[in-house]
Amino acid sequence: MNKIFAFKMWFSIVVIGFLFVGCKDDVIPKPASQLRLEYPTASYISFENNCPFRFQMNDAATVKDDGNCGFSITYPKMKATVYLTYKPVTGNLNNLLRDAQKLTYEHVIKADNIVEQPFLNGDKKVYGMFYQVGGNAATNSQFYVTDSLKHFITGSVYFYAKPNFDSIMPAASYIKNDMQTLVETFEWK
Repeated sequence: MNKIFAFKMWFSIVVIGFLFVGCKDDVIPKPASQLRLEYPTASYISFENNCPFRFQMNDAATVKDDGNCGFSITYPKMKATVYLTYKPVTGNLNNLLRDAQKLTYEHVIKADNIVEQPFLNGDKKVYGMFYQVGGNAATNSQFYVTDSLKHFITGSVYFYAKPNFDSIMPAASYIKNDMQTLVETFEWK
């Protein structure tokens, strides 16, 4: 009985000793982690076909013709698409402008803010508005451009994910810059 008691006592002392040695007061917090999202530096190429316009677009994106001079510019790595819709102006410019603005302001329910940036290029007769929508809206960037006489184009970006601006912000910012380049380089034929 003494041997069993002595063994239990010795075992208890060893376990308690390991606990004291193993428990230190120096607590080291884990470093903050962040997503590592690296996108290539944008390189732009000219896009032109039989439609009455041309523009510069990111060469990492792919273009699909949707018909009637409408296009889908897809960013497969970012799971996003910029949709371009063309409408001829036939005395309906006010309606086209109203529809484009209505499309943007339908997101006001989820948006934190909507920043409007007018665009005017008198030399190329390209006039429009670029909208940056902040918050968890379905689209974060939209625009329209027109020559105010014959042509009208709208563009908006959509991600294949539930809108959570914190998660898609790096990709949304990257594509927003591409969309601004598209607008700035836009010209009518």
